[in-house]
Amino acid sequence: MTQNIFVQSRLNRVPLPNGSLIESATAEHNVMHSNFSLEQQGILNTGIVYWNLSTPALYEEAIRRQEGVMAHLGPLVVRTGEHTGRSPNDKFIVRESSSADRVWWGKVNHPLSEHRFEALYARMLAYLQGRELFIQDRYAGADPTYRLSIRFITETAWHSIFVRNLFVGASAEELANFVPDFTLIALPNFQARPEIDGIHSDVFIILNFARKLILIGGTSYAGEIKKSIFTTLNYLLPLHHVLPMHCAANAGHSDDIALFFGLSGTGKTTLSADSKRTLIGDDEHGWSDRGIFNFEGGCYAKLIRLSKEAEPEIYQTTQRFGSILENVAIDPLTRHLDLNDASLTENTRGAYPIEYISNASPTGTTSHPQNIIFLTADALGVLPPIAQLTHEQAMYHFLSGYTAKVAGTEKGLGHEPEAVFSACFGAPFMALHPSVYASLLGQKIEHHKVKVWLVNTGWTGGSYGVGERIPIKQTRAMLTAVLSGALNEVPTTVDPVFGLRVPVRCPGVADKLLTPRLTWNNPDDYDVQAYKLAEMFVDNFKQFADAVAPQVLLGGPLIGKRK
Repeated sequence: MTQNIFVQSRLNRVPLPNGSLIESATAEHNVMHSNFSLEQQGILNTGIVYWNLSTPALYEEAIRRQEGVMAHLGPLVVRTGEHTGRSPNDKFIVRESSSADRVWWGKVNHPLSEHRFEALYARMLAYLQGRELFIQDRYAGADPTYRLSIRFITETAWHSIFVRNLFVGASAEELANFVPDFTLIALPNFQARPEIDGIHSDVFIILNFARKLILIGGTSYAGEIKKSIFTTLNYLLPLHHVLPMHCAANAGHSDDIALFFGLSGTGKTTLSADSKRTLIGDDEHGWSDRGIFNFEGGCYAKLIRLSKEAEPEIYQTTQRFGSILENVAIDPLTRHLDLNDASLTENTRGAYPIEYISNASPTGTTSHPQNIIFLTADALGVLPPIAQLTHEQAMYHFLSGYTAKVAGTEKGLGHEPEAVFSACFGAPFMALHPSVYASLLGQKIEHHKVKVWLVNTGWTGGSYGVGERIPIKQTRAMLTAVLSGALNEVPTTVDPVFGLRVPVRCPGVADKLLTPRLTWNNPDDYDVQAYKLAEMFVDNFKQFADAVAPQVLLGGPLIGKRK
């Protein structure tokens, strides 16, 4: 037996230039394979298939293939080329009988016919023949009752590391018997032909719920992989009375749970990574009858101008082996990072396992929340930095999802933030009508008696370009007051434009900051912008007026009730 082990070990070694032998991890490409093969999925005649390689082995492959470079202290720095953000206009859902009546069709979810899908998929299968592939069999969802088994097939090693970082791992026994609920194939070097495929460009992100397939091509931006799975869960979980949420979650020492809703750039990842609280997850969660569970096994944080002093928990992940850094500037000689350099994009990203945050939950699960925070980055600088919401206001602002998109998050955005409304604080990822998610949220808020707060992490003292961003230290002080209960008995005043209940004081926060109008040099300018935003709220909500209870309309700006 000893001799056989020795012989097998030698077969897994490669020669070095000096004649020595060293263990080759890539020689183990087939050790962690599933008994459910690619051939059983109709994927035939491939080259070498690397099954569930470890991160170090994938590093070897990524560097050998010149997919990226190793930075000082070990993170892998990669470039995504032209596409440094999501391509929302290139995302499609196949219109087929099992899902057609449930999907929220429109400018978010574009339909693609079944025959177009099958023709494109056939060309992808032909493209795969003879090519080396990387497979990771992972889970989406920390709760075994609701998790989704997903097979990720990629043509790059670094995407395979990304998948390992972002999704929940399986045991060796589970891998051997792994049968995917869904399969995602990401081929950045395979491009569509719009004139043939009936789509908008050579980039595509296509979800087929009937075939349980997700196809991605023409883009290297790894966020498309992450958000495609999120969209899939958003479609499936409400069927089981589980609310999928675009939110972060953390827990205090007394098991007080907080959820942080918000789009990219609002501070969701940064504010949930609090050294005094346990991080459940930074971006995507489900809320079942048992409590909260993370969809992911890692984090995907924005890194541009990341501060070691203000955001130490996230900063240290950029100095670790295993982290994937997208489009981050690097000195070619010293290999030190420059997190302030936005020459490639404002949307620089870091993907790392959640255990790289020292106070992260090992289970990714927790109980029901006591507080929900809606984060918004108000570019007009008129919303108060904190307000407690009534139930009607909570439903109104959840469906409105107001924030400012920050440059670089998507293709086509300019240098200035753009005021937008994104239903459920995540419309691009909602496969069903927003009222489905709002109804579930409303039920759970009432049943568990959850307090809901609106926190503005945007501008104060003026609109973007005139005012300044609310200091993160002040926002953290407000959140500390919320989560400690310090604001529960503080008197409030009603904002005359938006009808929000604003605390008159908050520990560690200047009183003047709590009333935005007082921070502007010219209060008349404030009034103009405040009424402008209020009108935008009212106009946007017209699309939901017939889908909500009449009392929800009372949660909107006061100007809308005067009409």
